[in-house]
Amino acid sequence: MLKEVLLGLLIAAVALTVGILLGHFGIKKGSSVPEWVQDASKDVDERIIEEFLEKLDNIQIQENLRELTKVPHMATTPGDEATVNLMLKRWQDPKTGLDSAWREDYDVYLSFPNKTNPNKVSVVKSSDKVLFTVREREKAYYPEQDDPEVVQPYAAYSPAGHAKGKLVYANQGKLSDYELLNATLNLTGTIAITRYGGEGRSGKAINAAKFGVVGVLVYTDPYDINDGKSDESETYPHSWYLPPSGVERGSYNIDFGDLLTPYLAAKKDTYRIPKEQITGIPPIPTQPIGFEDAYVLICELDGNDAPDAWQGGFNCTYKFGGPGFKSTSQFSDSDVQLDIYNREEIKPSANVMGIIRGSVEPDRYVIYGNHRDSWVHGAIDPSSGTAVMLEITRVLGTMVKEGKWRPRRSIIFGSWGAEEFGLIGSAEYTEEYFSKLIERTVAYINVDISVFANATLRASGSPSTQNVIFTASKQVNAPGTTASVYDNWIKYFNRTSPNYGLIPNVGFLTGAGSDYAPFMHYLGITSMDFSYTYDRSQTRARIYPAYHTAYDTFDYSSKYIDPGFTSHQAVGRTAGNVLVRLADSLLLPLNCIDYAESLEQYLDEAVKTFGTKLTNKGISMEPLKNAVQLFRNAATKLDTVIRDADLANETPLKARRINDQLMLLDRAFLDPLAFPEKYAFRHVIWTSRSSSVPTFPGLADAVEKAEKSGMKDDWDLAHKHLSIVTQAIAGAAHTLDDVI
Repeated sequence: MLKEVLLGLLIAAVALTVGILLGHFGIKKGSSVPEWVQDASKDVDERIIEEFLEKLDNIQIQENLRELTKVPHMATTPGDEATVNLMLKRWQDPKTGLDSAWREDYDVYLSFPNKTNPNKVSVVKSSDKVLFTVREREKAYYPEQDDPEVVQPYAAYSPAGHAKGKLVYANQGKLSDYELLNATLNLTGTIAITRYGGEGRSGKAINAAKFGVVGVLVYTDPYDINDGKSDESETYPHSWYLPPSGVERGSYNIDFGDLLTPYLAAKKDTYRIPKEQITGIPPIPTQPIGFEDAYVLICELDGNDAPDAWQGGFNCTYKFGGPGFKSTSQFSDSDVQLDIYNREEIKPSANVMGIIRGSVEPDRYVIYGNHRDSWVHGAIDPSSGTAVMLEITRVLGTMVKEGKWRPRRSIIFGSWGAEEFGLIGSAEYTEEYFSKLIERTVAYINVDISVFANATLRASGSPSTQNVIFTASKQVNAPGTTASVYDNWIKYFNRTSPNYGLIPNVGFLTGAGSDYAPFMHYLGITSMDFSYTYDRSQTRARIYPAYHTAYDTFDYSSKYIDPGFTSHQAVGRTAGNVLVRLADSLLLPLNCIDYAESLEQYLDEAVKTFGTKLTNKGISMEPLKNAVQLFRNAATKLDTVIRDADLANETPLKARRINDQLMLLDRAFLDPLAFPEKYAFRHVIWTSRSSSVPTFPGLADAVEKAEKSGMKDDWDLAHKHLSIVTQAIAGAAHTLDDVI
């Protein structure tokens, strides 16, 4: 009898439990299900994206740019402060602004020319008689170039000083260029003239000093920037080409961030290293000049003919120099003299920050950034990006204010200060908020120069971002065509993928060219960078010709870069589409399978180029092959879990767990000890490299160094870097596993 009673009670309990479960899950959403449950399962709304794309306006971008470029706005100048106030006004607007916006100031170490005692470059006789003087300011074609706030061309962080010596031509100032030159000439006490390209700005002077050179000039060769055109009638204002007097300004430092506070945010009371301990800046006086003056100097040089690869766009044969000028030259037996009066100063520089608070996961951030400061008016660099960002925030801010939309995750917008001096604003931000950002940031989107030209999209990023970039670019019309941005892009930049066939090529973020660097390389945050650019089959220009000059103005941009501002609009629509998808998707649109393909691509190149060399030294690449295969297996397994999941009807914790795996994938490749000689580069896959071999950077650089030296210690270092990248990849693979 007792058995029957117990059995009856058990059956009743089971029936009750089943009834409760059926009652709970049988209720349709929207009736008695709590609102937070509905919110937690919401996915990206394609109607919101369609409205965003429709409302993002090219004329608004045009007017943003017109306003941003009224005056020069170099970092910490009155013009820069005016742009700070403009950003705050827009982002705090009650109808179109963000939830909140504020400024954050840092006290940063900057370098400026002396307004009352400008830098000078001259040709002098031994009697100090001046035979020729280089132009101190660029020629004015419009009132913008005559603005008193246009800074004299200079090399930021070049030391002040006076240098005099015989002139030599050192091509691009690479170490190999000086080695070749030094095999022919005694470079001690000379002045070297170099052209932009091939070597970083400061590297041209650092390399020179190793050979006894006492001063460096840098110019932009018309062959490299103007497709050989150098006549004033063929250049701006008659075309997009650089006028003869145009000079590319720039920051001559290797490390990014404030130079006196490495790994610390540059606040008022922060410890600062002595400036004598700064590395990566020119040790000798350095000055950029225009190609009209470079022509006068180079075409008067004596000595042997320079190699064919060193020849440029001038109507003369480039020579090494005697050292010095030809005996038949007007400058015979003369020296070149540099008088540099640069000064360094600690000044307050502001980031402007804005936020749209997330509704479901406010502690997860998607960050969108662009620097605000320029060298002069900066219509293209960086104001094309700022104009686009302001329009994105206007559209999204309006939708929030009108109650139409609020993102699942928080969106942070950053208008970085003092980028031109070495990514300072973004670097200080990542240093100050290191712990919070590394724990909570989903991705970083960078749009610096939004439009170099108007032919096609160019995108770079972590491999896991490829899919969401493709999705967004397929939804945007390419300017002037009936094709999508995706279909237009694939005609200009493409590759054959083992998984997908012919696809647009998404580049890798392997250097520190813009504000993605502190996020990608220092924090390991999945990052991407967007711009529109030119058809490389139609020009040799290494960048748009007015880059960092007084001619980068609204007039230049509106006439020659993007008339109608439809390419700006296309970039804004594409980058903004990616932004909304990252902020709103239930499951982050990041793909670890695509990361596996990129690692396999790097592995193939490493084995092909270095496999035999390492084997001959008793160093096996099998562990690296196994690690890449392990990553492929783990990525495939996670991808299957994602495809099979019905996350809208499962516990929100499952989506959160998978999202954390995707969000933290790039963090898994960080090794703070891998590159002690490279400031803030910790990502073992994408750190900068000197090798031309497109593969794992630490391994490539170490093997090439060992090959050159033949030393056992260098081969040991190559083995070490092989182990570093092997274990980083295996470690990343383990983060994709289910639990343990």
